[in-house]
This record gives sequence, structure tokens and C-alpha cells, in this order.
Amino acid sequence: MKNILIGFAIAATGLAACNNSSNQTADTKQGDAKSDTAMATHQQVKQVTNDTAGTGSTPVTSVVKFPANELITGYLQLKNALAKDNSKDAAAAGNTIVATLAKVDIKSLSDKQTNGYRDIADDMKEHGEHIGANAGKIDHQREHFEMLSKDMADFIKTFGNGGQTLYKDFCPMVNDGKGAIWISEVKEIKNPYLGSQMPDCGTVKETIK
Repeated sequence: MKNILIGFAIAATGLAACNNSSNQTADTKQGDAKSDTAMATHQQVKQVTNDTAGTGSTPVTSVVKFPANELITGYLQLKNALAKDNSKDAAAAGNTIVATLAKVDIKSLSDKQTNGYRDIADDMKEHGEHIGANAGKIDHQREHFEMLSKDMADFIKTFGNGGQTLYKDFCPMVNDGKGAIWISEVKEIKNPYLGSQMPDCGTVKETIK
């Protein structure tokens, strides 16, 4: 009888140990499953984020860039053509300015920029058109260039210098002795009003950085 009781005790102990082992194994598996689920979820979120960024599935508002640099470049090409007495290239540059103005999106500007742009855009367009339509008439082109230069100086005040150092030059000999300004990308004087007659007539009045 004693041996039978001892046998039952050993069996009960073994069964309890087995149950504890099974419970621990189940807990371990459950914990591993939770860990795997969390990792899978993280990877899915990461993948969705990468896929969204890669495919551009999330709508992104496009930014319309105002062509300030293009207008400045067109003006400088015009200035250099007149300095070389090249009426044909001056006309081409005038047409380039008009074409650039035509693609400006007013909605891309701030209220301050919009007001500043409207004040000068029509004048710039008019002078660009006159210069573009008068190849071979360099004196007429220079008359409009004088007024365009004033507009360009105002334009740069509002929209900046395009990241380049510019110079505001002044010639005292033109405009019936009243003088006239122009904007240049080089410090050396290259007079667009007098060309080859007096190429170095003028002084730098302001450095625009």
C-alpha cells in the first residue's frame, strides 16, 4: 500500500511538472507570436511608408517657381547685345523677356510680390516688345532699354538678384544729359547706351548682393 501511495505521488509530481512545462511552452509561443506580429506590423508600416514615398501615391502640391532668374538673364543678354551694337541679338533678347513674362503664374506669388509685379510687368512687356520688334533700329531699342532698366532695378528690389552679384551702373552722357542706369553682372563698365563709341563711359553706383 505504501508503495502504491509513493507511486501516485511520483506520478502527480511528474504530471504537475509536465503541466508547468506545457504552460511555459505555451506562454513562450504566445510571447513569440506577439513579438512576430509586432515586428510584422512594423515592417508593413515601414513598407507602406517607403512605397508611398517611392510611388508618390500621396498627393503632393506642386510648387510653381517664379521665373525671376530667367527674366534677369534675358535682361542681361539684352544689355550685352546693345553694348556690342548687336541690334539683332538685342531683338531676340527682348522677345525672350516677353515670352518669360507670358508664363508667369500670379497665383504663385505672395500678396506683396503680386503688387510689386503688377506695377512693373506691363511696362517690362511693352519695352520688351518694342525692342523685339525693332531689329536694325538700335537707337529705338536703346530708348526702351533705358526705361526697361528702371523696371529691372525695381524688379530686383522685390524678387532679389537671383543669387548673383549685380551692379547698378550709371552713364551721365545719355538721355539728354540726364543720364541713365543699367544693371550688369560684371563690375567692368560695358556701356549699352553708347556701345563701341564710348564702351567704358559710366560708373558703378551700387553693388547688389
